[in-house]
Amino acid sequence: MHLVLKFLGTVAAVYLTVSLVPGVDILGGWMTILIVALVWSVIVMVIRPVLRVLTFPITLITFGLFSIVLNAFLFYAMQWVVPGFTVGGIIPALLGAFVLSLFTWLIDKVL
Repeated sequence: MHLVLKFLGTVAAVYLTVSLVPGVDILGGWMTILIVALVWSVIVMVIRPVLRVLTFPITLITFGLFSIVLNAFLFYAMQWVVPGFTVGGIIPALLGAFVLSLFTWLIDKVL
């Protein structure tokens, strides 16, 4: 049950991110939002930890700022996997990754 609530929280965070960040668009309605939430969940649980280990030296040299770039890249890369999800450039990717991470963290703290 907790896993389902966390996924629904991620769906809400994706919806809020698309609504608030200009340059991040969804075509296809709720089905695309559900797919984006599923892909983001897989990225956060599987791909991001591996990339964090691989990019640890760069992150250490930049005092953690490279992790922001890594999150933005992963957010931008979702448009290559999910049809109907578009990110308009690097600034929307940075803002979208930040807002999505913030909302996901807030919703997880509430649950």
